[in-house]
Amino acid sequence: MSADDGRGQGQEQRQGGQTQRQGAGGGTTRKGTLIGFNPQRYAPQGLISRVADSCFWFGRYVERAESTARHMRATLHLAIDGELSPRQAWHPALIVAGEEGPFTARHGDEAVADGEAVQRHLVWDDQCIVSLIRSVSAARENARAIRDVLSSDVWEYVNELHLWLHTEAAEAQYRTQRDGFYRHVRQLTQLILGLLRSTMLHDMALDFIWLGVMLERANQTARLLDVHHHAFAEMEEKPGPAQGIVETAVWLALLRALSGVEPFMKTHPGRVTGEAVARFLVSDGRFPRSISYCVHAAHDRFKYLRPEEDEGLPGGESLARFAQLDRWVQSLGADGRDPTKAPGGLHAILTAVVNETATIAETIGRELLGYGGAEQ
Repeated sequence: MSADDGRGQGQEQRQGGQTQRQGAGGGTTRKGTLIGFNPQRYAPQGLISRVADSCFWFGRYVERAESTARHMRATLHLAIDGELSPRQAWHPALIVAGEEGPFTARHGDEAVADGEAVQRHLVWDDQCIVSLIRSVSAARENARAIRDVLSSDVWEYVNELHLWLHTEAAEAQYRTQRDGFYRHVRQLTQLILGLLRSTMLHDMALDFIWLGVMLERANQTARLLDVHHHAFAEMEEKPGPAQGIVETAVWLALLRALSGVEPFMKTHPGRVTGEAVARFLVSDGRFPRSISYCVHAAHDRFKYLRPEEDEGLPGGESLARFAQLDRWVQSLGADGRDPTKAPGGLHAILTAVVNETATIAETIGRELLGYGGAEQ
């Protein structure tokens, strides 16, 4: 995955129902549009599109912040414990974020090997629209726009995380206890995700939030796996004396970044191999960060929002795309198949997942959230 392949995740920033776009595409939100609903599941008033939009992006930004923190922590451990050069350890982090181009343009190519510079860029830089602090700020702004939809518990911890990141205490912990800093961000974002499911009505608002979470998670897993697979292929071309140890360290770092070490070990006893990790992260529907699980969960959630039998409601194209992607992803591991042996290889699969999840998000925005129309 390269930085200029058109799939950088930092292509849009939505705060409080307003769109800030960089590059092609985008538009404004038609305010006040009433989204259709399933009367068996929702209150008769339905949901205003601008509220649904903020719910969707709130979920995406919380998940993105959590993913950034876990990835930075796993990469930090890999850089310390693994036998990799600084560039091999930190360069993939920029590629996953879609920030290789912007980072090298500002800091130069040599800075890619500077772990401190990479972390500052992906954690604190206000000019990086996928940085941790920007993601948390965007989550808080969207939460503020839907304050009456969220539970008090969710709002309290979103606000706490946002305010804490702007304190001297957070900066001091980042400087002196880097692992603890990332762990604290993960704990608060995971608490928020848990509170969403345990303190809110399971209605249309939560469906849009969780749809955003699952789409973002599927996208992040595909990106992480693709970059690690690419790095592994480069290492195979230039084998070193400790090749086996390095390979194991890289794949364990990927599993650690997705909290997948224990689930993987329970289902794959023995030596950790790239093929086994790839199969697990693509096809194991029992693991909640696998591509199979995330795509299927997002599809199921969308079917609540736009039931298949209600053909007169908007969202038909999004539903069809979801169904097609879900069927294809489930087929990759069906009947014991190995997704790494599929036509085009693992890279082609992961590229398709990243592209299609991005396309589905844009289609949902156009069909249900009012993107591309004149503001009302």
